[in-house]
Amino acid sequence: MRKYFTKSLFAIATLFSFENISAQIFSDFNYKGNDKIYSENPLKTDEFYSPILQGCYPDPSITRKGNDYYLVNSSFSMFPGVPIFHSNDLVNWKQIGHVLDRPSQLKVETAGVSEGIYAPDIKYNKYNDTFYMVTTQIASGIGNMIVKTKDPAKGWSEVQKLNFDGIDPSIFFDDDGKAYIVHNDATPKGTEQYNGHRVIKIWDYDLEKDQVVAGTDKIIVNGGVNITQKPIWIEGPHLYKKNGKYFLMCAEGGTGGNHSEVIFMSDSPKGPFIPAENNPILTQRYFPKDRKDKVDWAGHADLVETPDGKYYGVFLGVRPNEKNRVNTGRETFILPVDWSGTYPVFQNGLVPMKPIVKMPKGVKNQTGQNGFFPNGNFTFSDHLNNELDDRWIAMRGARENFINVTKNGVKINSFATNIKAKAPVSALFHRQQHASFEATVSLDFKPKSQNDLAGITCYQNEKFNYVFGLTKKDKDFYLVLERTEKGNSKLISSEKISLSKNIKLQVVAEGDDYQFNYSLDEKTFLNLGGHVSGDILSTDVAGGFTGSLIGLYSTSTNDIQP
Repeated sequence: MRKYFTKSLFAIATLFSFENISAQIFSDFNYKGNDKIYSENPLKTDEFYSPILQGCYPDPSITRKGNDYYLVNSSFSMFPGVPIFHSNDLVNWKQIGHVLDRPSQLKVETAGVSEGIYAPDIKYNKYNDTFYMVTTQIASGIGNMIVKTKDPAKGWSEVQKLNFDGIDPSIFFDDDGKAYIVHNDATPKGTEQYNGHRVIKIWDYDLEKDQVVAGTDKIIVNGGVNITQKPIWIEGPHLYKKNGKYFLMCAEGGTGGNHSEVIFMSDSPKGPFIPAENNPILTQRYFPKDRKDKVDWAGHADLVETPDGKYYGVFLGVRPNEKNRVNTGRETFILPVDWSGTYPVFQNGLVPMKPIVKMPKGVKNQTGQNGFFPNGNFTFSDHLNNELDDRWIAMRGARENFINVTKNGVKINSFATNIKAKAPVSALFHRQQHASFEATVSLDFKPKSQNDLAGITCYQNEKFNYVFGLTKKDKDFYLVLERTEKGNSKLISSEKISLSKNIKLQVVAEGDDYQFNYSLDEKTFLNLGGHVSGDILSTDVAGGFTGSLIGLYSTSTNDIQP
């Protein structure tokens, strides 16, 4: 993808001035996953792990051109937005960048963490050899939007705002060259029958004007499979065509324990759509809540056909920890799909899911090797002294607004905002990808005053987070650990230290148990604050739609006092 180093207006404002602030350089970041499910389920040569993308990679959508598959995910207020992955075999994936990689496309400066980009859909149109990505941007009044490209690895167009309300748009290209958009919307005014009652609409789409055709909208699903049962949140629609029939696949039940995927069929893209008798075709809602190695919330799926006529489906799910918390967020899973009958059915999608999937014939598992994205228990190491990996993201603004990559590591120039602000923050984030993990980083930093702080944040959002960092009080240096819950901050512990060289900071999690450690000699780690709960890093406590992030964080408006 193209790299952009433009200055946005807020980067030159007084609020984000870099003058008279301390230098803080982070280096030698190391992340290691320690989930028991992977050590207890080693792979055979013909197997791979699902989820294929661990951590906060929700709402997957997939498309294919020839032997090239492309997959995208929701990114909310992360910047750059909409991570995009490429594969030739559905097992081994490389991140090739982000679809929305510049400020003109992504305007999330004042958005909440769970606002921004919702449920992107990527599709290839063989009739004009063009890729399209359509999504909803819950920020800056943009709403539904579309971008396009001839080559997903070489950048995407500017945003075209689409003239309809609702969320979760998806584009479909018919055999006759016509195009349509389907999406979730509210019921017509005065017709809502219950809370969560939604509809699916379809529009004609003008490929020349890149706009829906006014007056062509039509409701094709009202409520869900059976409105008498009051189904909630019919959403995430996708249209497919097979053997002359049109199939509409949607998520139903809301993103939670009742989530599912359902299917409808019609003779026309505009309906009427009749639900299959054996819905849902994917769910995990029927099984004991205390089952071992639970995968839950399965749904919001998309299908792709392989060159040899087989089908696979990608979908979101969660892997709760021992207290049923979902700090890793919603992840991208994959399963083969049996479409030998009238309707597609996810293989093993209606039984308790296992972490292992059989490899497609002729494919070699290279995950974590040769630049392919890792999964299972893996280690990710980054000296932070070269071009940043695409896994590093910022919040509400471009990384280039506050970083300088040096031979010694990445320098994070402090914004005059702290992590609790609903504004761009000077932090580089890496997704938490395991329930149990350890993350360590080396920090070269001598704060000049109590206003300066640099360190690690474990971040669910601006109102729910931990900050573990180095600051100053009078003439002394202190390590501090603060917990923020519902916007209320509490100092857990502080320790005066003698600072002569780099300090190593570490966070270690075992399910719900988190520890924050430090080393002054790069060998022996000491704990600060004891064992603390990771409850505030889970969406069931903090709300929202994202997973926890591990941030390398710096601020010049520190308010944590030892």
